[in-house]
Amino acid sequence: MLILTTVLTTGALTLTACGSRDDNKKGGNGDTQTVVIGVDSPITGDLSALGLGIKNSADLAAKMANKENTVPGIKFEVKPLDDQAQPSVGQQNAQKFIDDDTVVGVVGPLNSGVSQSMQKPLNDAGLTQVSPANTGTELTQGENWKTDDKQRPYKTYFRTATTDQIQGAFAAKYLFNNAKVKQVYLIDDQKPYGAGLAASFKATFTKLGGKIVGTDHVNPDDRDFNAVVTKVKKSGAKAVYYGGEYPAGAPLSQQLKDSVQIPLMGGDGMYSADFIKLNKKAQGDIATSVGKPVEELDSAKKFIADYKAAGYKDAYEAYGGGTYDATWSIIEAVKIAVAENGGKLPSGDDARAKVLAAMAKVKFEGVTGPVSFDEYGDTTNTMMTAYQVDSGKWTSKLSEAYKP
Repeated sequence: MLILTTVLTTGALTLTACGSRDDNKKGGNGDTQTVVIGVDSPITGDLSALGLGIKNSADLAAKMANKENTVPGIKFEVKPLDDQAQPSVGQQNAQKFIDDDTVVGVVGPLNSGVSQSMQKPLNDAGLTQVSPANTGTELTQGENWKTDDKQRPYKTYFRTATTDQIQGAFAAKYLFNNAKVKQVYLIDDQKPYGAGLAASFKATFTKLGGKIVGTDHVNPDDRDFNAVVTKVKKSGAKAVYYGGEYPAGAPLSQQLKDSVQIPLMGGDGMYSADFIKLNKKAQGDIATSVGKPVEELDSAKKFIADYKAAGYKDAYEAYGGGTYDATWSIIEAVKIAVAENGGKLPSGDDARAKVLAAMAKVKFEGVTGPVSFDEYGDTTNTMMTAYQVDSGKWTSKLSEAYKP
């Protein structure tokens, strides 16, 4: 049977005629096996700037692995799907990856809420998932992690981003100790990521001696925040901490500055060039993000050069380095599985099982630094960075490996 395989490349749509599905795995002549890595992110919609950076960075990892012949006999391809930052679409995408038995692992998604809809089906299928961006602590440590009853819910889930427990605590410490802010108004968008981040921030900020002078929740689709801004002004807050993402965070910040001159601080969901594009009064705002700025890492110089040379029209954004490492972790797992299986990767579920088993052995020097995973599937790299908007761009202020 003739199969038409659709391959998305930068600026072009290519249709490639292949043999049967079995021939495709064997490379037709038995010399090359094609291995597919799924990529799930919001390619369209408000968060597409981050999602396109994820898609492109995963694509680059596959291309470089092929160019460098990282796994002899294996050709890597990526299969990008758009989740539109919607959990229901993410769940549908998970099933599409599961149904395609050439897919041995999935990179993504961006949103913790989307991941919650993908984890179980991917786990049931034994399909490895590595997110470069999810920070919701419960995704790896279970719902009772706050009481130190940590239970890994899904053995197939890993991430190269650290948790909100770490990020929220780091943000609170930075705002209290470095920015010298003692009174904060706390707002979140009621989504798993935003609410979890705000809760973690609150716990550490109050422990340090800071005061939460008011709390509120907003709808992430809202763009008129005058009501909550009025409350903030009356509270006497010296800063607002917002648990959410830049599409709502940018107008919230701008409307805040129209009324009271205090900074807005958020997490990695705010750390995007688009936050500044959407906000004419972003000066002085603060965000935290996972890892150290790739531009400051010697380990990222080749990634930055290769990304530029590849000609992607979209920036790699906040999660480019982490995405490259997430994709490369699956590539490394394939390499281990092939080496342990006589130089070939078995087909179907056997391939997925061997790749998953190999993830526990993955350890390498990545774009963002050393890459490996602990017993929960969390990254062992807890580096965090605080950024502040200065003269129309994010400027790094403090980077450190942080543990609450």
